[in-house]
Amino acid sequence: MAELNGGNLAARRPLSPHLSVYRPMMTMMMSIAHRITGGALYVGTILLVWYLLAAASGGAAFSTASSFLGSIFGQFILLCFTFAFLHHFFGGVRHMIWDAGYGLDHPMREYLAVGTLAASLACTVILFAAAHFIG
Repeated sequence: MAELNGGNLAARRPLSPHLSVYRPMMTMMMSIAHRITGGALYVGTILLVWYLLAAASGGAAFSTASSFLGSIFGQFILLCFTFAFLHHFFGGVRHMIWDAGYGLDHPMREYLAVGTLAASLACTVILFAAAHFIG
């Protein structure tokens, strides 16, 4: 079984493709970003739990959490968490479209990938602007 047509099967077996073999495509980048934002959601969820526990613990703990999240660094973290959540959400929508059998041809794959990025950026800006201007 190890030999086929008299040759060594392991010597003729092709190597797995590496990142240097493929030209980076938008779908590839969005897939990597989907995985990264999924990991970032764990960190953001821990931050959310800290905030909710501080709210339930009393005034001093809530004041500490609110002052941290109200700082420029805290606002940056919330902005990144919002982007990660929305990017992961729209990436999931893109995968649901693919699972339904649509958008699998070449130009539509790229359009959906760009749409994922554009929608997540636009919604992040809209949500953050609404939170800061409305209240």
